[in-house]
Amino acid sequence: MAIFVDEHVCNRCGTAEEPMCVRDCPGDLMFIKANDKASITDNRECWDCAACVKVCPTQAIHMQLPTSLVVRGVTLKGRALKHKTTWSIRLRDGEEKTYETPSTGKPPFTPSL
Repeated sequence: MAIFVDEHVCNRCGTAEEPMCVRDCPGDLMFIKANDKASITDNRECWDCAACVKVCPTQAIHMQLPTSLVVRGVTLKGRALKHKTTWSIRLRDGEEKTYETPSTGKPPFTPSL
């Protein structure tokens, strides 16, 4: 999968502090470009955890699913809420479907060093 940021929607979380996608990416791959928009350094290094997708308050970040799974042009967006994550998938014909997954209530993954 690949992470993409819609620069027309990204607002750096509306803060001068570190945006949530940069803060929460376990691979330390998200960064803020000179135009104040989020980006990923290298999709090949992405863990496909969707942490950045889930925490983006404007849903500016989405995952492009690989063509081996679906037809090209399908996108997946997620939004983490208190007790669930809401996922929206846009199909190639423009149809959107929404799914919810319950929160585990566990803290985010932190690798041990």
